[in-house]
Amino acid sequence: MWELACLRFRHLGVSVTPSRCYRRQASSHIYIWDFLTMKRLLGLLALSSLLAGCASGLIDPNGYDETGTASYYGAKHHGKKTASGEPFNQNALTAAHRRLPFGTQVKVTNLDNNRSVVVRITDRGPHTRGRLIDLSRKAAEQLRMLRSGTARVRVQALNN
Repeated sequence: MWELACLRFRHLGVSVTPSRCYRRQASSHIYIWDFLTMKRLLGLLALSSLLAGCASGLIDPNGYDETGTASYYGAKHHGKKTASGEPFNQNALTAAHRRLPFGTQVKVTNLDNNRSVVVRITDRGPHTRGRLIDLSRKAAEQLRMLRSGTARVRVQALNN
């Protein structure tokens, strides 16, 4: 049985001589159990807090109407998987929002030129402070904000 504890130590990458194993038999076994248990518990804690943060952070899209700064993302992210699981297409009318549910359709209006576009939320973001929404290149093109990169916009959820 004590050999098993020594093997577990070796599995963790710790060099243990047989004489050391027999001298520290009981404490070694307890140390291994504590280490593995703690590692599993920390993993479960991290996973549960991540999932709880995702679920509780969503907002009800009904009546959502907010004004802020929009930016866009394109070629660098094209084809990569979005947070919703679908691949990002810079030529589709999609957007990233921090808290609106995936699939929500929103009307985005550029307040400088009054142009608007309807996009579907497929990703999480933007990850830059002070930004409200990240648009696909196609949506940014329709809002005439490609040159500036950002625009002051109004975002309104549509009733689906």
